[in-house]
Amino acid sequence: MSEPDPVHLHATREAYDAIAPTYAELFHDPLADRPWERALLGAFAELVRANGGGGGVADLGCGPGQVTAYLHGLGLRAFGVDASPVMVELARAANPGLRFEVGSMAALDVEDGALGGVLSRWSVIHTPPQDLPVILAEIARVLAPGGHLLVEFPATDGPHHETQAYDHAVATAYRWSPDRLAGLLREQGLAESARLVIEPQPTDRRQFQEVQLLAYKA
Repeated sequence: MSEPDPVHLHATREAYDAIAPTYAELFHDPLADRPWERALLGAFAELVRANGGGGGVADLGCGPGQVTAYLHGLGLRAFGVDASPVMVELARAANPGLRFEVGSMAALDVEDGALGGVLSRWSVIHTPPQDLPVILAEIARVLAPGGHLLVEFPATDGPHHETQAYDHAVATAYRWSPDRLAGLLREQGLAESARLVIEPQPTDRRQFQEVQLLAYKA
């Protein structure tokens, strides 16, 4: 399995570094108007706690850290990882009691089987489709047996489209067929346990379905 394209990773990191303060201001409360997402995060936290919690929960692509803090408020030993050093600086400043690290989803500084949970909230969208299996394999590596993954992403226009690129405001992003991404999870030993599909509102700029897949390491 080949490593993700370092040129692509570098470009995405630089793009998020450049807009990090604006991003943190615009999305200062990213869950405020998202009741479905809050509900599934609550279920995720309950499942992780019921399995013993493992060595904590990694919020991959944590950005300014608001959702990491939300997970902490749900009783999880959550920490954040982001490729953007500026995002990590903002997260640390806003949440001085929590742990945030600069890192790559493809090479986490975590021991095998150490985590009770992983959250990937829109953090895989900038990964070229051919590189996503590397990241999913890394997530499977760090999860303890019975550990849970919650991954969120935009859906393609139908099952006949496995992936579709779209023009994201920061960097090129990709939509996924939920069935295809669930299949990639299965290949890494991660079994789907729940799926939530959120329909776009008529006023939404992008008329994409949003998908949240909950899986566990068998």
